[in-house]
Amino acid sequence: MANDTDTGTPRQDQGQDPGRWRILIVLLVAIFMSLVSVSSVNVALPSIQEGLGASQSQLQWVLSGYALTFGVVLVAAGRAGDILGRGPLFIGGVALFTLSSVAAGLATDSTMLVVARFVQGIGSGLLNPQGVGMIQQYFRGAERGRAFGAFGSAVGVSVGVGPLLGGLLIQLGGVHEGWRWIFFINLPVGILAIVLALLWFPRPLIERRTDRRVGGIIRELDPVGALLLGVAIFAILLPFMEARAQVSAWLWALLPLGVLLGVAWLMWERFYQRRGNSPMVDLDIFRTCSFSRGTALVGLYFLGVTSVWVLIALYFQEGLGHTPLESGSIGLPNAVASALSATWAGRHVLRLGRRLVIGGMASVLLGLGLSVAVIELHGHGLISEWWLLLTLTFVGLGQGAVVSPNQTLTLAEVPLEYAGSAGGIMQTGQRVGTSVGIAVITAAAFTVLGSGGWSTAISTGFGLVAVVLIGALAVGFADERSRRREPATA
Repeated sequence: MANDTDTGTPRQDQGQDPGRWRILIVLLVAIFMSLVSVSSVNVALPSIQEGLGASQSQLQWVLSGYALTFGVVLVAAGRAGDILGRGPLFIGGVALFTLSSVAAGLATDSTMLVVARFVQGIGSGLLNPQGVGMIQQYFRGAERGRAFGAFGSAVGVSVGVGPLLGGLLIQLGGVHEGWRWIFFINLPVGILAIVLALLWFPRPLIERRTDRRVGGIIRELDPVGALLLGVAIFAILLPFMEARAQVSAWLWALLPLGVLLGVAWLMWERFYQRRGNSPMVDLDIFRTCSFSRGTALVGLYFLGVTSVWVLIALYFQEGLGHTPLESGSIGLPNAVASALSATWAGRHVLRLGRRLVIGGMASVLLGLGLSVAVIELHGHGLISEWWLLLTLTFVGLGQGAVVSPNQTLTLAEVPLEYAGSAGGIMQTGQRVGTSVGIAVITAAAFTVLGSGGWSTAISTGFGLVAVVLIGALAVGFADERSRRREPATA
């Protein structure tokens, strides 16, 4: 197959690679592994505290250390994949994630575990944008929607299965040592992903380009832009990630600093491009309404909906006294519904367009409202809390119709040479939204808990989630109206 001389990627006018579905399998195996690791650690924190004698601050860093490095490297890693080749960076990211998982499982103290989680985040940040870029690269038309649908299914299943798997491993391995198996289980999965990548990826996808000068590659990587954006994201994320640790006021001073650095990054990218260089992110892609609105929509969506599972875990374990396994099982029907919904949505996204995403968010809002009703009725002793298995299924159905279809629609008009960095921008928006949302919404819930009961606190949190989702819904309606006035180019 003919290749683009700069990126080693197939030209758009060539036939699709016959091995594209095998490529997708490899991507989904690795991405599933990285996402399960995130969701399963949430239920393992009490076990880690018992096993390592970790403080609350150290436990917070077990979570935030991973999220920080993951968010910081996403865009730069996506751009590096666009330039150097997505295959090598994907394989390198999987290898780094797998090795750091083993190091985390072998940790003898909290510091070693936190460092391993930092490295894990870097590995995940390397591999994830390559997955999005390769779907853009190897799939077109209706098949791209189905591929992103499979991607969404992997996301939905991993989010739901992670807490259940974590709870099961802790129960089997014991409170003191069970948490280690949450990390060790990544070893066989990571090895499988690397072996399949080496067997199934086309050779141009695996081999690095060696016919280009080092100076030219460095200029394309835009190291100054990468550093500015990375530090800006770090400064914005850190205060919110440490919010529950009652951080000092000086740490919040990083927030305006991060905003200023973000502005400096935008100015640098414009300056860098005017000088005839290739910037890390071509800011002109934000003039594409489908991309800018879709990125805003998914950022708002994750700002709200990610907190649902944090609140549910707190409610079941701290509020109702359930075990980690019982707490994890509450998300299983949700995960199945999300996987089925994402698969169906991937087949119909090009026909239904943004209406599909709007319908998905409406289903999430319905699930939240019904869940609040269950929580309040249980608080008055009228029904069982296990009715949440049913109501949260509507959240799963909606999520499957939001995440992967939005990804398909948002990236549809992005040039292939910026597929990785554009995907990194979307995922960075998700990470920022997730961190800010969890910090603000859980803080509000704990504030209410101080004067009321668990039912009122969780209902308040769900109410705030609904408010944010209504904002995302407004963005979806605005994009739909725009598409009706000026139909987007396919």
